Amino acid sequence: MNTDLVNTIALAYLGDGVYELLVRNYLISKGINNVNLLQKESLKFVTAKSQSDILNKIISKLTLEEQEIIKRGRNAKINSKPKSCDILTYKHATAFETLFGYLYLKNKKDRIEEIFNFIKEEVKC
Repeated sequence: MNTDLVNTIALAYLGDGVYELLVRNYLISKGINNVNLLQKESLKFVTAKSQSDILNKIISKLTLEEQEIIKRGRNAKINSKPKSCDILTYKHATAFETLFGYLYLKNKKDRIEEIFNFIKEEVKC
C-alpha cells in the first residue's frame, strides 16, 4: 500500500490500535491478570505524555525513513487535543502512533517488534 496516500492522522489512528495491542499482549504475557492493574500498567505506555517520552528515548534507534514518518506525524494538522497535555506533547504522541501505523501498513511486523523491544527496555513495569 502506498502510505503516502494515507492521511497522516489515519496512520496515527491505526498505529494507536497496533501499539495498544502490543502493550496489552506484553502486560498479559508478564502474568498480569487483574484488569485494574493492567489498566494502571498500560498507562506507562499509552498516555500522550508517556508516548512522547518514549519517542524521545528511542528516536536515535530509528532509521532515517522512520524519522521522516515521525516528522510527518508531528507536523500533521491536529484539530483537537486532550486537556491532560500540551499541544507539543500531543503532537509527539501522534508522531509516535503514526510510526506504528506506517510500519503496519508496510507489513514490517519484525521492525514493529524490534521497536517495541526498545520500548520495553525503557518502560519498567
